[in-house]
Amino acid sequence: MREPTGPRVILLHGVWMRGFTLWPLARRLRGFGFRTEVFDYASLVHGPAPSVDRLAARLLALGPGPVHLVGHSLGGLVALETADSYAGLPPGRIVCLGSPLAGSSAARGMARRRLGFWLGRSGTLLRSGLHALPPGREVGVVAGSHAVGLGKWFGDFDGLNDGTVAVWETRLPGLADHRVVPASHSGLLVNARVADLVAGFLRDGRFPA
Repeated sequence: MREPTGPRVILLHGVWMRGFTLWPLARRLRGFGFRTEVFDYASLVHGPAPSVDRLAARLLALGPGPVHLVGHSLGGLVALETADSYAGLPPGRIVCLGSPLAGSSAARGMARRRLGFWLGRSGTLLRSGLHALPPGREVGVVAGSHAVGLGKWFGDFDGLNDGTVAVWETRLPGLADHRVVPASHSGLLVNARVADLVAGFLRDGRFPA
């Protein structure tokens, strides 16, 4: 099989996960011609700040051409924080999969029950989310609506959710596009339709019909 020669894509995993969970999605994106790599980071021990610095350094190393970012859950928040914190990064679109951009009610529920330590140093970012999207970046979100996951025991979900994150938590003003698919939080990573949507957004800045 020939190596892809298209734009570069960095994939970021969520809390409690490691890079291998992104291999199915990375493989599908390579089938669309993207050059993919997985960004593995310690989501519990070190927290987002060192990961933001490392990701920025990696982006600068891969530039100046476009480098897209695809983040699952916490990974989407780390991708957006990086784009917002550093000037001069290479251009590229960002896709968030089930990321609680407006903050996670499940994470806040865990904190109320004194279980916040399970989220490690990433708890603050998960609970609060982001104030705004980084300027100058096209950002798309794919949210899940199959409510299977432990998060529903801690979160105050009103309406559709993926079992960990509510659909409304994945929205912020300024998104270029938003799509809801019948997948659970972890199921977003292995869903073929999600891969199609991600590839379309990275290519065109909008999700395909």
